[in-house]
Amino acid sequence: MMGPRTQSQPEVSMIPPRRSSTPGDRLSVETAQKNSGVILDSSALRMADVDSEVPPLPPRYRFRDLLLGDQSFQNDDRVQVEFYVNENTFKERLKLFFIKNQRSSLRIRLFNLSLKLLTCLLYILRVSLDDPTTQVTCARKHCLNVTDALCSKICANQTADPSHINWELIFWVNRKTPVWAIQVTVALISFLEAMLLTYLSYKGNIWEQIFQVSFILEMINTVPFIITIFYPPWRNIFVPVFLNCWLAKSALENMINDLHRAIQRTHSAMFNQVLILICTLLCLVFTGACGIQHLERAGKNLSLFDSLYFCIVTFSTVGYGDVTPRIWPSQLLVVIMICVALVVLPLQFEELAYLWMERQKSGGNYSRHRAQTEKHVVLCVSSLKIDLLMDFLNEFYAHPRLQDYYVVILCPTEMDIQVRRVLQIPLWSQRVIYLQGSALKDQDLMRAKMDDAEACFILSSRNEVDRTAADHQTILRAWAVKDFAPNCPLYVQILKPENKFHVKFADHVVCEEEFKYAMLALNCVCPATSTLVTLLVHTSRGQEGQMSPEQWQRTYGRCSGNEVYHIRLVDSKFFGEYDGKSFTYASFHAHKKYGVCLIGIKREDNKSILLNPGPRHIMAATDTCYYINITKEENSAFIFKQEEKHNKGLPVTGLYDAPSRLPVQSIIASMGTVAIDLQNTEPPADSGKLALPTENGAGSRRPSIAPVLELADSSSILPCDLLADPSEDETNQSDEEGVPAPDYVKGYPPNSPYIGSSPTLCHLLQEKAPFCCLRLDKGCRHNSFEDAKAYGFKNKLIIVSAEMAGNGLYNFIVPLRAYYRPRKELNPIVLLLDNPPDNHFLEAICCFPMVYYMAGTIDNLDNLLQCGIIYADNLVVVDKESTMSAEEDYMADAKTIVNVQTMFRLFPSLSIITELTHPSNMRFMQFRAKDCYSLALSKLEKIERDKGSNLAFMFRLPFAAGRVFSISMLDTLLYQSFVKDYMILIARLLLGLDTTPGSGYLCVIKVTEEDLWIRTYGRLFQKLCSSSAEIPIGLYRTESHMFSSSESQVSVEVEECEEARDRRESWKEKTAHRYSTGSDQSEHPLLRKKSMQWARRLSRRSGKAPSRAERISQQRLNLYRRSERQELSELVKNRMKHLGLPTVGYDEMNDHQNTLSYVLINPPPDTILELNDIVYIIRSDPLAHMPEEVPGGQAGARLRQDYSTETRGETHL
Repeated sequence: MMGPRTQSQPEVSMIPPRRSSTPGDRLSVETAQKNSGVILDSSALRMADVDSEVPPLPPRYRFRDLLLGDQSFQNDDRVQVEFYVNENTFKERLKLFFIKNQRSSLRIRLFNLSLKLLTCLLYILRVSLDDPTTQVTCARKHCLNVTDALCSKICANQTADPSHINWELIFWVNRKTPVWAIQVTVALISFLEAMLLTYLSYKGNIWEQIFQVSFILEMINTVPFIITIFYPPWRNIFVPVFLNCWLAKSALENMINDLHRAIQRTHSAMFNQVLILICTLLCLVFTGACGIQHLERAGKNLSLFDSLYFCIVTFSTVGYGDVTPRIWPSQLLVVIMICVALVVLPLQFEELAYLWMERQKSGGNYSRHRAQTEKHVVLCVSSLKIDLLMDFLNEFYAHPRLQDYYVVILCPTEMDIQVRRVLQIPLWSQRVIYLQGSALKDQDLMRAKMDDAEACFILSSRNEVDRTAADHQTILRAWAVKDFAPNCPLYVQILKPENKFHVKFADHVVCEEEFKYAMLALNCVCPATSTLVTLLVHTSRGQEGQMSPEQWQRTYGRCSGNEVYHIRLVDSKFFGEYDGKSFTYASFHAHKKYGVCLIGIKREDNKSILLNPGPRHIMAATDTCYYINITKEENSAFIFKQEEKHNKGLPVTGLYDAPSRLPVQSIIASMGTVAIDLQNTEPPADSGKLALPTENGAGSRRPSIAPVLELADSSSILPCDLLADPSEDETNQSDEEGVPAPDYVKGYPPNSPYIGSSPTLCHLLQEKAPFCCLRLDKGCRHNSFEDAKAYGFKNKLIIVSAEMAGNGLYNFIVPLRAYYRPRKELNPIVLLLDNPPDNHFLEAICCFPMVYYMAGTIDNLDNLLQCGIIYADNLVVVDKESTMSAEEDYMADAKTIVNVQTMFRLFPSLSIITELTHPSNMRFMQFRAKDCYSLALSKLEKIERDKGSNLAFMFRLPFAAGRVFSISMLDTLLYQSFVKDYMILIARLLLGLDTTPGSGYLCVIKVTEEDLWIRTYGRLFQKLCSSSAEIPIGLYRTESHMFSSSESQVSVEVEECEEARDRRESWKEKTAHRYSTGSDQSEHPLLRKKSMQWARRLSRRSGKAPSRAERISQQRLNLYRRSERQELSELVKNRMKHLGLPTVGYDEMNDHQNTLSYVLINPPPDTILELNDIVYIIRSDPLAHMPEEVPGGQAGARLRQDYSTETRGETHL
């Protein structure tokens, strides 16, 4: 028992040790130790060895030990598996080398091409060394019984007879031994290669391989040479080696394909097809020339050059006839070659023409050489329309330094017919390249040379039904371009604000809905803000309307040429002398002397632009100045009046001696250069004060305009007397009914509907309003109001009609509730929505005061009356997404235009601000079929468009008055940012989208009758700068609408003629009032006009009884007017009575049809102010000048703390 167990011990030790033992194994070992001593020691020794060999390790070390080759795993039972063993066979390895591998296959193709070309060269060499007249192969050369002289004589006699063909000269040639040796070597190599490739490409059908044309040609050109090795008498046999040119053509095609695969770069199919066509023509000509030359050895004995000449003349269909084949075999060959050419060449040309047409549709490639030597930008769009293209090209090439740039358009759709016609114009054909392709494909980006582009513009398709899907496409394009060309600057246009943070890596981003709603909101409190911003971001020379007979058109067109420019203070002639002066001082005196308007500044150590930082800002030499002018300073020439005085012998005075005088300036814009005429007139002694008109001839004066100090103390800056200080927001009680004013707080909105919105300090409710209280037309348990009349609003309403409550609508509310808006001037906002808003949007707006919503549409009169349209001052009609796309592009605005026209007839006193998809449709706004003045404006628009103006639509009355707006007008903002990278930021600051600490904001003041003593715009500039440190940037002027006799051909009634005469008289009186000395209120033109109309109506009522004919005429006139006005008035009043609304607020006679309004950007200082002029001003930030010790500072700190600690609500992505 003991012996066998001891002998089996070495066998047991050969078993691989286990890494761990189970509890059952330990128990069995302990039992064995108790029962047997020998086995006990042996088992214990074995377990000790196992423990010493494999120590227990944590699991994280085991894989590392396996990789490092730990010896403890050498005894594991592992099996090595080899993959792809079928590719290790000899045939597969040969196939990998000759066919599959790209680089080795390319080398094989190149070697094969060289062999075929070498055989053709050897054939030409053999022909050049062969002379049939001395050839001794005729009449059986191998027979030695015939002498050479006799043989030559026989050959000459046979050649002289044209009917006799010496077939021996056709089948036998004189081949030199060295040539034969080289040809045999090449043939042997070609034969072996052909057999090897046939073996490798064999797939089970041997006959398919044998009957291939390439294989047959290989056998014809190689087998005869191989036979001559073993049978020398056949060494001079003719072999048609010239047929190898077709094999060379096939090898070249295969080589190009392998080349494309090897370098991962695809040439255009056009290049391949042209190459194939050229090779086919060369092969046809070479085959025909060699075949005819050889056959004519038995005839006329043509040389190879003569045969080549004959083939070219024949294939070109010229046919001179000086060289012709003599024997019938060569003639038969010519017939065969012509038939082959008639079949092969048309197919090649057809393929080439097809590819050419496809290339014209898709475009070619932007040359790499051109990309490295010339500058270009890439425009990526989903679909290219003619309006979008012309806006981009006109705005982009309006800058002189961009004239040498190329524009590469990358669009996935086929080129439109109108776009094709425009791009064929010589002006654009040399600078614009259209490529059909996708920005998501690296091949198309490589075609556009995106990595070498100066910039990439990615525009969204705003005409899509699903605008979110359009944004997603834009985002993917931006990501693709950023991935392919990380260093290429990106200019991205996005539609929805919630998608903006996906492209925040772009250099410049314009969110359409943010700008749109902010601009429409400011239109309600600052009239024609949309027109002001649109004119600022368009490039113009101020030449529009200068040939018009209307004065307002000339002034309006000249001022529209003002744009925003920048320059460093140390490099500026305009502002260089104001180093160390206050910003307000520099702005006023620069406008006074040069006519430029300094609006903003940027410190060298700060990236933020500050609009009107106020008098506390001291100008430094390193500051960057932003100013409004007709052109930039670099294009301006300065002509001083001292030079003229010096030439005339007049005394010369200093240019900057008197800071308070006002020089007369004339701005002449010509070919991009502005000559600024500076007149240095000596001011009067009392120029500090202005003599004002007196009432009763007394000598009393009003307070004069204080001078603008160089270093003003901000504590001495008082609010301008033209408008109350907006920062004064005492929570006093109102005078009416003793009702206390609602308690509002200033803070940051706690909930933002999307990521990326800029925090703005606003007027907020102390407690969030319940969602039920936001519904205007339905009462709740908190209040029982069901219409706007029941709320008893003191200020006029602002109604917004939109399809849905999108996140962009949030940007409409924020500017109207900004902290710098006076609390007593906040207008209630009513959102008239086609679809009810969701809870996310209600959560975002419930903290704003006097914001309500109502479900309804503008084409429903009841909805309009319920939302309080008769108590509204402004109605904003937002373009609906569902109507932006139509079968006919320009019909997308049809429903909006008709609905607005209906409201224009029903509520003529209402100011309707409309957004359109296409700017060209604004001519239909407030359309009057018999308005000859509008027809004259239409002709003026066509004239300006023919002159190449970018602002041909600017003279349309609705646009000039700020009543219509199209977001496509702001596309130029993105294009201008390529040259002016600050334009987007300045536009956002003007519109209130961004609030930078210390930066001012845009607002307006109105010129009243008490302010007409200021007289000129330049004195108004001084008044605002000295009193409240405000910077005016333009005027909004309203004038009477008059017709000239040549424009109006329609007959009018007697009363309309009298009203027109009243307007003309009031216009003359208003003009005379500018220079009058009387200040009596009865002399005011508008008051005089109203009093005269009232007196005329009163005299009509109290006069004598009219005759019968007059009564009939008056009845007819009343019936006519009833059909247009009274019926509409009665319709509205009946609906109001049906809804239980009072009709006292409806005014159907207050009409704005007899006035026109327009914007004057930075008018000259000598512009005369008129009554009711609205002045655009940039008011400094009131928080920037707030003293630190006032309690307001604690309130501001508390607000900032609340904003930082309060958690935002749920946002909608």
